[in-house]
Amino acid sequence: MNNQIFYFLHSATGQSALLDYVILFFAVYLPYLVILCVSIFLLFHHEVLLSAKPFQEFKKKWEEILIAFFSGITAWLLAVVFKFFFQTVRPFDALTQVQPLFSPLDHSFPSGHATFFFALAFSLFFSHRKVGYIFLLFALLISIARIMSGVHFPIDILGGLCLGFIISYLFKKI
Repeated sequence: MNNQIFYFLHSATGQSALLDYVILFFAVYLPYLVILCVSIFLLFHHEVLLSAKPFQEFKKKWEEILIAFFSGITAWLLAVVFKFFFQTVRPFDALTQVQPLFSPLDHSFPSGHATFFFALAFSLFFSHRKVGYIFLLFALLISIARIMSGVHFPIDILGGLCLGFIISYLFKKI
């Protein structure tokens, strides 16, 4: 089933140069925009930058801001450790007919991008439901684009989603 879902999503690549660019944008460049949007949301939502005394306002709101980014960074670091232990090959290495849109050099499971962005999105979801849904959608789009581009299997994304959820939930409880 993992391979069937992969082939279904990856079959869209190579059909059109424009579609390949769109997939590449979502897989590689959208993550930077999402980090920027999360930063802007957290700083302006709490009126840190708009305050007359931004450092004092940041001290009041620091916990939520740090939880969002530390859950993402911690989850990503754990994904790196898991990649070392699992050492699964990427689809373009495992399946000879797969041509990726780009070629990462590390192992596949779990997806570091999925882990980081789902942890970030879930941490926002736990404190701001409506905004959390938006960032969960972004995490899903990034993840699907990484499958479509030929660099991850669906199980890699699922592993990243689970790890991101667990870490952000633990950060919320602690």
